[in-house]
Amino acid sequence: MTATEPAASDTMAADLSPQPAPGATPPRTPLVARAAAELVGTAALVAIVVGSGIQATDLTDDVALQLLANSTATVFGLGVLIALLGPVSGAHFNPAVTLAEWWTARRGGAGVNTRELTIYVPAQIVGGILGAILADAMFGEPLVKWSTHERSAGNLLLGEVVATAGLILLIFGLARTDQLRFAPVAVASYIGAAYWFTSSTSFANPAVTIGRAFTNTFAGIAPGSVPAFIGMQLIGTAGGLALVAVIFMRGRTDFMRGRADFARGRTDGE
Repeated sequence: MTATEPAASDTMAADLSPQPAPGATPPRTPLVARAAAELVGTAALVAIVVGSGIQATDLTDDVALQLLANSTATVFGLGVLIALLGPVSGAHFNPAVTLAEWWTARRGGAGVNTRELTIYVPAQIVGGILGAILADAMFGEPLVKWSTHERSAGNLLLGEVVATAGLILLIFGLARTDQLRFAPVAVASYIGAAYWFTSSTSFANPAVTIGRAFTNTFAGIAPGSVPAFIGMQLIGTAGGLALVAVIFMRGRTDFMRGRADFARGRTDGE
């Protein structure tokens, strides 16, 4: 027997250990681990956004190149974070996504419950703030300096509605079509594109918006602009969910089959 071959006794023990019933829902990751993943993931995301913005402005005065550097770093960083932490918490990193998932769970879909909602959202907000402070620390900026970058124009607010609605449509559309395995690439690609096609450069995230108010750098947003941005993001969330309901509408047969499966205690329809 080589070092890589299991002993016969180990194999027998594994065979005799309790196994989940076929089709049973696997045990969920402890809530404290999921909350930590949301905090760390959101912090890392904001650190990437703010840090790459500082780096870009240090390297060039060309605003187009600054935005290109900022968006490129965000695309790669977000994709990695979703791939790494998605299996733990779902990799929301965004109160809008968590709120949308809670809403769909209330209406019979999969998602977080009220207790999880009240844990996820504060973790994301704290993570967003810590991420901005961390980025400032790494680049020798004041740890906390309120942004003076006003973003209150109506066209920017419309951009936030569009950016957030598109993000929700993408995530929940992937879920409805059983393609969430593509989320790391799809979500990161969408955010990268939305940097350029939306007037607001696609914050699309209340926690990130709050965090970016703590840094007076390229990626910052003035505290006075934060409430309106978050309000538009919530409107975009509702609009995105409405689009999901219309575009990915389930037929009555599928709906009744789902109810029957649920009543029999199954996790998947046949």
